[in-house]
Amino acid sequence: MKAIWNNQVIAESDNTIVVENNHYFPKESIKQEYFKACDTQTTCPWKGLASYYTLEVDGKQNPAAAWYYPEPKPAAANIANHVAFWKGVKVTN
Repeated sequence: MKAIWNNQVIAESDNTIVVENNHYFPKESIKQEYFKACDTQTTCPWKGLASYYTLEVDGKQNPAAAWYYPEPKPAAANIANHVAFWKGVKVTN
């Protein structure tokens, strides 16, 4: 699977985990140079507290377009150290 934004592959992996129709990419498969930490956080009742990254590709930013669970609840332990996308990021194989 590939995650693409602004015509750039920002993550690529053969081992994504699908949860609620979102592909979670292993953290080591993301291209770190395009990911900037941001202050956005949300809470999922069963996954826990999510943190976000802003994507930056060729001078364009996509705020809080990637998320991950630093310490997921036990029910979501399988997505620890994984990142998912939204806000116009295309996930394809």
